[in-house]
Amino acid sequence: MKIGITCYPVYGGSGVVATELGKALARRGHRIHFIAYSLPFRLDHVTENISFHEVRVNAYPLFEYPPYSLALTSTMVDVVRYEQLDLLHVHYAIPHATSAVLARQILEREGLHVPVVTTLHGTDITIVGQDPSFAPVVKYSINESDGVTAVSDYLRQETREHFGIERDIEVIPNFIDTSRFRPANKEHFKRALCPNGEKVLVHVSNFRPIKHAPEVVQVFHRLREEGHAVKLLLVGDGPDRATAEHLARRLGVYEDVRFLGKQDPVEEILSIADVFLMPSGSETFGLAALEAMGCGVPVVCSHIGGLPELVIDGETGFLCPLGDIEAFTDRTRRLLVDEELHRRMAEASLARAHGLFDVDRIVPQYEAYYETVRARVLAQA
Repeated sequence: MKIGITCYPVYGGSGVVATELGKALARRGHRIHFIAYSLPFRLDHVTENISFHEVRVNAYPLFEYPPYSLALTSTMVDVVRYEQLDLLHVHYAIPHATSAVLARQILEREGLHVPVVTTLHGTDITIVGQDPSFAPVVKYSINESDGVTAVSDYLRQETREHFGIERDIEVIPNFIDTSRFRPANKEHFKRALCPNGEKVLVHVSNFRPIKHAPEVVQVFHRLREEGHAVKLLLVGDGPDRATAEHLARRLGVYEDVRFLGKQDPVEEILSIADVFLMPSGSETFGLAALEAMGCGVPVVCSHIGGLPELVIDGETGFLCPLGDIEAFTDRTRRLLVDEELHRRMAEASLARAHGLFDVDRIVPQYEAYYETVRARVLAQA
């Protein structure tokens, strides 16, 4: 198939999943056309079966805010016309689904019928979508899509409850490339960072306030006060990075915290981690946690959203009440001091991630869904 994929090309879960999906589909022989305002973060270069089409937004004095959604629609129309796409797959409801639905309507006037599949990832429903200024557009775009998927049962339920949507929503979970996210011997790297045999805590996010990154620093500080030999690695960048840095300095632990910024080969960092911390206030799936599990790292995370569908409490990690620093500290401490518990949870994490969420298990679900949606649309044309 010839498939157009649109996503936010920045450091974040939805963009990562969309990009990795496109790369996997290309390896399976499909022609993939990424349509976005810049090259997706995980698409470091264009390869065989992959093309990139940049959305250009021209600035006019009339527009205080350049109309990206309309420029995206026009680019989609052009790519479908000239590349003869079979399907548009958009990630995130607004503005991508809205633009795709409008593009489809324009193309229908020309006798072209291109199905639109929308994948819901999280904040497009749980935060942005519930803003009264966006909610009607989100609901319309979901209902007008030819197919809709969600990355977790939790997100499917949230979508139905908050928007009153009764249409079918297919749950297809996020995935990892297990040839990449797997345990690796990086002892030389770990010794360089931890010359005295310290344990390593890791947090990966886009440092938005909803990720609660400063709470990771608080947990680390408590463990250090108790005398535990630990280091903290914080991967990513965003609004709360400065807050986390200031807190680390104020608490006197900054010298043992490394702010590594955005890192593409994150699996190398996860390979030296002992515990992965995710105190998020909203997670509809938790891709970063899955990547950690794929590297055999137990996860300590908030008991919210779709995380209980991924992390099995007491088996692959621990689920803690949201904002409960004491609980996060206690569960992390247990993994640091109990080697047998850590071994069991590391093995269980690896088995769950590789057994249920491998790319070669999930991508065929998308392929089958594409075929189902396309057949239905063509039958109705």
